[in-house]
Amino acid sequence: MHVRDLRYFVTVAEELHFTRAAERLFVSQPALSKQVRMLERRLGAPLFERDRRGVRLTPVGAALLPHARRVLAEWDTAWAAVERARSEQRSTLVVGMSTSPGRGGLLPAIRSRFSAAHPEATVNLRQAGWEDVTAGLADGTADVAFVWLPVPGPGRFTWVVVAEEPRLVAMAETHPLAGRETVDFAELLDEPFLALPESAGPLRDHWLATDARGGSPPRIGAEIAGTDETYEALADGRGICLVAEGNVPLICLEGVVARPVRGLSPSRLAVARRSDDHRRLVLDYLHACEQVAGRPSQF
Repeated sequence: MHVRDLRYFVTVAEELHFTRAAERLFVSQPALSKQVRMLERRLGAPLFERDRRGVRLTPVGAALLPHARRVLAEWDTAWAAVERARSEQRSTLVVGMSTSPGRGGLLPAIRSRFSAAHPEATVNLRQAGWEDVTAGLADGTADVAFVWLPVPGPGRFTWVVVAEEPRLVAMAETHPLAGRETVDFAELLDEPFLALPESAGPLRDHWLATDARGGSPPRIGAEIAGTDETYEALADGRGICLVAEGNVPLICLEGVVARPVRGLSPSRLAVARRSDDHRRLVLDYLHACEQVAGRPSQF
């Protein structure tokens, strides 16, 4: 039995909906259904009841669920330990990112200073989905990471702010406000917004600008978990979204425009580490970030 099969089972059990589970797992719904059926055949019993009313766990599925969760938790812990050991053994630093840090040569400048101190070290870039706002720091699959602030559980992480950028509003070019040079945020309060997954926590609130709404709850037009999804949702007119100035070229392709917004604080891109990780490679990478950004580390 593969760990993947247990992960598929647990995700379906949590969602009780095959399509939503497939979206979380980044697989197609037919492929997910096939793997679950194969797992059921190996176990010799159905795990889910499927009918027009929905999806429910069978008694066998309910019995398996807590054990499957423990197995996955142990495996994730083991995998993180292996990744840390491999990184230390090979002098490899894994840099997580969920957004492009290529702002005015930022990444090459950091790497140049880091490589001067550690010419033997290998730097591997690891792309993370938007559902993990720590870009691999929380689960140990990254040693340092480019993250947008705020991050959940700030006491767990130390960071250096490497860029501050205004938040612009992106929208379809057919939107009534698209012809304006600048937009007041008050004009956007009733608009449907594209939102990060709820797992993004305070970062979801930041990109919905809840602090500038005066207590008025945002309207959610759709949830997004990647650049392509965001562009498609904007182009389809399912909502608008706030975007950091440096990310505008990634989002504003054919049919989508971005406009400056008055009344919002800037966004902050940081390079972060786990506060209890004091390995020399990790500390020197953040020191290189401090040199490039001209800023001290923050908590």
